[in-house]
Amino acid sequence: MTANSSSPLVVAIDGPAGAGKSTVAARIAARFGLLNLESGAMYRAFALKAIQTDSDVDDREELGRLAAKTRIRLLPAALGNRVFLDDVEVTKRIREADVTAAASRVSVHPDIRAWMVSMQRQLSASRGIVMEGRDIGTTVFPEAQVKIFLDAAAEVRGQRRYQQNGPSTAAHAAESVLQELRERDKRDRTRAESPLRPAEDAVIIDSTDLSLDQVVARVEEIITERLTARP
Repeated sequence: MTANSSSPLVVAIDGPAGAGKSTVAARIAARFGLLNLESGAMYRAFALKAIQTDSDVDDREELGRLAAKTRIRLLPAALGNRVFLDDVEVTKRIREADVTAAASRVSVHPDIRAWMVSMQRQLSASRGIVMEGRDIGTTVFPEAQVKIFLDAAAEVRGQRRYQQNGPSTAAHAAESVLQELRERDKRDRTRAESPLRPAEDAVIIDSTDLSLDQVVARVEEIITERLTARP
């Protein structure tokens, strides 16, 4: 896929946990009429499958066998994608803490990432997409016409995730959420396969001191500029 007017538009949004990627991607997809292809939701769905089947999330071969028997679908809806695992909706379940932790662990396996990338490319073959994740602009869609790396200070990201999790419990205390986020940052940035890093041609947006509306406006501006410049 090359960046010309006949190619479906691909917008890649990468960044660490809690940076606001999912929310921004949903808004951008609605604004430009793109499919919101959520890589995080897909990894979460597979992690849930591992939990449901008592599979070892650190066993590459076991997970490979499980992937061969797994079907994941994203269905666009007014408030974001509905997520289906083997034809059962799991949209809410995949946002729970145990699935979040498992998703980070299953995503480090090269075979699982290759399986996911193949599935994601098939989904994007016929229409424009916006996709968020951690290696979209570097590995999944290195030819994307628009690449954004969305970042923020760890403390700010931790607070956002804490608020997203809902009422405080022992398992979701603010300090605990921040610690889990920092541990995930370390895994994502140091993994051997597709580590978290900005693509060389990505536009880096630090949202530490920006509102959601300001971030979305900046991304919209970048996309509009790229669309105008397309031959």
